[in-house]
Amino acid sequence: MKTACIHCGAEHLLKDTEFSGHSKVQFKCSKCGKTTVVEIKRRTDATIVMTPLPSFARADATSSNLNLPPPDPGLKLPANKKVVLSIFSGPSKGQSHTLTKPRVVLGRKGADVALNDPEISRHHCLLEVRDTYINLKDMDSTNGTFYEEERVRAAMLQDGAEFRIGGSLIHVDFQKK
Repeated sequence: MKTACIHCGAEHLLKDTEFSGHSKVQFKCSKCGKTTVVEIKRRTDATIVMTPLPSFARADATSSNLNLPPPDPGLKLPANKKVVLSIFSGPSKGQSHTLTKPRVVLGRKGADVALNDPEISRHHCLLEVRDTYINLKDMDSTNGTFYEEERVRAAMLQDGAEFRIGGSLIHVDFQKK
């Protein structure tokens, strides 16, 4: 940050690291030797360091510490079928995941269904199985959730539907047991 002595006008270059987190900084002028106090005005778009990090931003975050609304009692896996998610493209191409519970979070590390795709948020989207279809809900992901090539906040997925998160195209399949 560039500033000037209020006594003699000499310019000084102060290192941002020396006053980060402070609202005022005091320095001694190298020309006149007098002390000047400078008030630091924060920009509205400035990045603010949060410490400690909120739980959702920590590397060890899991879906169990998400603030999800309570599950709807109508959520259930179909009795005579299994729900399989197949990854058709992206870094996890070729993988398939059989859902073991009617409500799962898709994302990176710490999600119920973890996909190794750097374009996917840690907790990217929520799938809620309702016997014959799935409600897909985006969880305010950075890169969005896409259904039929449209960015969506929510969608209803039938058997055979496909959706995309990050670089991963995911196919939904209700298979007979």
